[in-house]
Amino acid sequence: MTKLDDRVQPAAGTRRTAPPRAPVLRRRNTWERIKRDKVLLLMGLPGVALLLGFHYLPLLGNLIAFQEYLPFVPLGRSPWVGFENFAVIVNGDPEFLGALRNTLVITLVQVVFVFPAPIVLALMLNSLLSERIKKIVQSVLYLPHFLSWVIVVAVFQQILGGSGLVNNAIRAAGGDAIDFLGNPHGFIALLTSQVIWKDTGWATILFLAVLSQIDSSLYEAAKMDGASRMRQLWHVTLPGMRGIIILLLILRLGDSLTVGFEQILLQQAAVGRSASEVLDTYVYNNGVLGGQWGVAAAVGLVKGVVGVLLVLGANKLAHVFGESGVYQKESR
Repeated sequence: MTKLDDRVQPAAGTRRTAPPRAPVLRRRNTWERIKRDKVLLLMGLPGVALLLGFHYLPLLGNLIAFQEYLPFVPLGRSPWVGFENFAVIVNGDPEFLGALRNTLVITLVQVVFVFPAPIVLALMLNSLLSERIKKIVQSVLYLPHFLSWVIVVAVFQQILGGSGLVNNAIRAAGGDAIDFLGNPHGFIALLTSQVIWKDTGWATILFLAVLSQIDSSLYEAAKMDGASRMRQLWHVTLPGMRGIIILLLILRLGDSLTVGFEQILLQQAAVGRSASEVLDTYVYNNGVLGGQWGVAAAVGLVKGVVGVLLVLGANKLAHVFGESGVYQKESR
């Protein structure tokens, strides 16, 4: 009598066949992957060409930071001067230091007031119960983003200018007109209010997308534990948004020395260069208008290098706190 766990022997005269093996996946070579993804690669070519033509090839122009550049001489044939153009930075040129100070102050103010604005707006929109009202409010708030800075400045002039709506109302009430647009002491507040009005609505898109991905069961569990709305915001909502907040903050730090060239240049004549000069307008005024091409390129090059270092440092700090940041090395 055979045991139940004995294997059944094949009948006489039959061949024993091996069990089928799992198919071995062959690793595709580069050419095969290109053929497989050719449609996607062709779709991406215009974007790659745009990046190469307008972002990477112009980097060669940084050579003029080490030359006494002449505009009508081919690139590379102007006299080489080494690091002489960087003297305005090393020696502390007063005009450069003023532009740097204004840039840092505007950056600090905008990080404090502009960066949290879309987060607060997204939380307010997310609290609306009616989807119809939410969509209407979102559409209205998105519209200013599509206006150019020329139109935005013109709108503020019509409202806050000497003959604008606000000053006309003040005159009608028997008061004296207030110089909102030409006051150097209020210029940073004016810039900040313009940026908030123009870009806050558009910036809420990312935060609203993140809020929609937070698991609703977390809120239900918090309610069962007796958490108030503020507790739910602090312990559920904000931790769910932490990743995107850190990512955007890192990107903002990399762009921190760029504080709105067009916006400031359009209003610089009203307040004067001492109150409104930033690094970008310094490069424009001294390079394009003043003819100091090498000095302007040197300042722009240092600004770019500092921006890269800020991104790398902030990304490393994000890794220390357990966030992925902009990029993360693959673990082997």
